[in-house]
Amino acid sequence: MNQIIIHVDMDAFYAAVEMRDNPALRGKPLIIGALPNQRGVVATCNYAAREYGVHSAMNIKEAYRLCPTGIYLRPDMNKYKAVSAELHAIWGAYAEKLESVAYDEAYLDVTQRAGDFAGARDIARDIKRRTRDELGLSCSVGVAYSKSAAKTASEEKKPGGYFEIPSPEEFVNLVIDRDVRVLYTVGQKTAEKLYKSGIHTVRDIRENRELVIELLGKQGVWLSALAFGKDDRAVTPREPENAKSISREVTFQRDVNDFDLLKDILALLSISVKRRAERYGLYGGGVTLKITYADMKSMTRSRAKEAVCDAVTIYATAAELLDTAERRPVRLIGVGVYNLTKEIRRQMTIFDYPLSRSKNKDDELNDILATLGKKYHLDFAGHLDEIFQGGVLHKTIEYMRVHAEGMNGQ
Repeated sequence: MNQIIIHVDMDAFYAAVEMRDNPALRGKPLIIGALPNQRGVVATCNYAAREYGVHSAMNIKEAYRLCPTGIYLRPDMNKYKAVSAELHAIWGAYAEKLESVAYDEAYLDVTQRAGDFAGARDIARDIKRRTRDELGLSCSVGVAYSKSAAKTASEEKKPGGYFEIPSPEEFVNLVIDRDVRVLYTVGQKTAEKLYKSGIHTVRDIRENRELVIELLGKQGVWLSALAFGKDDRAVTPREPENAKSISREVTFQRDVNDFDLLKDILALLSISVKRRAERYGLYGGGVTLKITYADMKSMTRSRAKEAVCDAVTIYATAAELLDTAERRPVRLIGVGVYNLTKEIRRQMTIFDYPLSRSKNKDDELNDILATLGKKYHLDFAGHLDEIFQGGVLHKTIEYMRVHAEGMNGQ
């Protein structure tokens, strides 16, 4: 498959947007994520912070230990989403197909539009120029014959760089003596498996293909091919409605022992999940509950349901699953729906008809919200739209936790 693919990756995206909007932040270590006095991790940080050893996904306490003089900000997801839409509008103008990986990253198939690598080079430079001039942001761009090579190319000259890998041979020459983690899909756990067997570089993978396949199965087959520069994957536009599951979770600032409070929180999380599924016209084939305890051990429960599309059913099922969980301090709780489809795959029964029900789902949900309102002295029903904007849901849940602790005399 002859392809010309561009990979665009914004440089420290969240932090870059904040520095653009507030020039006083420039040149100072900036960490976006949880605040130092909270639980959580680093979402991203600027390059000044990275000089202290801070990086994405690092525990915020460790980040603060390394960089106590840094500036710490909570992410403004609404702002980043709006900027992302502007970026994708620029990128989409050049792509025959665009595969969005995240707010700040995408693959562009420019095979026909570019014609050759010289044409792709012009497109890449134009994308970099427009991103800088129109949005005041910096991006790194890679052009290559495959998706994995394009991603490798975009990382080669970060930040603000440009790099080309025109052929499998040039890809292999570039990475052959690098650590195995240079290859797409090799994370820490996979790398450790390979290290234990004496496989540290791409060259080692090439020379030990059978062992790699024995260790990693299908992933080993993939890595063995990639070590020779083989990657025929096409750029595939990803639509939200093609997701396999939708979920929402929250991490508490203090561990929660009150399982009645957890059930109340599940109600809000269930509404959030329902709203997102409804936005794309999706029905779930089951409900999942996720819990992470104070000792960081996680538990997941699931239950198959037919055509889940309302918050009441999601909430009721999640609450029942919670009743089966071990009762000890909880750090995180989440709820989701899975096996998504646009079709209602079930048989209607007499119980589905409105005349056979004393209340419809909307009435039941209003009753739940009214009960929560009395308990926490908040008008949930009257402010649902505001609650699910930005970080308001997290703040609301934290208020509920503190309120419940006060009522319990903690």
